[in-house]
Amino acid sequence: MEKIAVIGGGAAGMMASIFAARRGMEVHVYEKNEKTGKKLYITGKGRCNLTNACDMEELLESVKSNKKFLYSAFYGFTNQDAYDFFEAEGLKLKVERGNRVFPMSDRSADVLDTLRRAMRSAGVQVHLNTEVKSVRKQEDGFTLQLADKTIEQADKVIVATGGISYESTGSTGDGYRFAESFGLKVTDCVPSLVPFNVKEDWVKELQGLSLKNVSIKILDGKKRLYEDFGEMMFTHFGVTGPLILTASSVCARKIREKQVKLILDLKPALSKEQLDARILREFDANANKQFRNVLPSFLPSKLVGVMYGLCGIEPEKRIHDITKEERERFLSCMKELELTVTGLRGYNEAII
Repeated sequence: MEKIAVIGGGAAGMMASIFAARRGMEVHVYEKNEKTGKKLYITGKGRCNLTNACDMEELLESVKSNKKFLYSAFYGFTNQDAYDFFEAEGLKLKVERGNRVFPMSDRSADVLDTLRRAMRSAGVQVHLNTEVKSVRKQEDGFTLQLADKTIEQADKVIVATGGISYESTGSTGDGYRFAESFGLKVTDCVPSLVPFNVKEDWVKELQGLSLKNVSIKILDGKKRLYEDFGEMMFTHFGVTGPLILTASSVCARKIREKQVKLILDLKPALSKEQLDARILREFDANANKQFRNVLPSFLPSKLVGVMYGLCGIEPEKRIHDITKEERERFLSCMKELELTVTGLRGYNEAII
């Protein structure tokens, strides 16, 4: 019987071990953590978004780089195959907005229990708190050296160690080291699906503010690197949220090289002319009021305090005293609020 060593007991290692064992192989999983599937606990905000129910071509189009490399893998074991596997193992699934697939229970733990049950049923042998330090090719198979100096033999090895994001879950780049030891070229890695650091201090005052229907542009000089619409959030260091994380998957390498501009449109449903007309109507109807009394009709309360400084209009100023230039600055802040992206957050905050 062939002996298979699976290095890494995350989602990929668990799935690989199940299918290898079901083919009659002796399978050993070596996991450095105290439990398998540690990173799965935090996927989908603890709910485990385990696949997507879109058609295969759409899935491939979502791959940001080198999608050809994944073509055979995607078709060899499709998203439908993944869906069918979990349902056959007794885990009920549901499809939500954006074709995202979650367990019906909304619990990552149930996905893990399903995988662990399938591993036990298939006869997979799991070695926890067991770190593989090196892998060497021998004439008759492979030699694995463990952290405690123990030597293990295997006919074949599956490396499923993950990347280098969320180091606390065990992803410390071991797979890249193993690859280099076999003479494989490893490209320069960057954090992705990761928040941005920004230069402007005023974002700290907006910490925790979430904006749901905004659009952003990422500019390198005049070159547009990215543009989209959606949800983002301010933090003490900069910006995050779905819109920002997706932008990072496109712009991460460029942002690592140099500062870029993030242009935020707070009112994307209105053109500049339409928003200006709305501002004028609001100003005309409240001509004798102070600016501070009118601004909340345009913005969330947390953003109101910051906007005074950004557009250079005193909060006590009467609406009828606001000049055309001041109104245009306010309009520009609403439609083209500029942030300077100085870099990416680290690997421990990066999803991939």
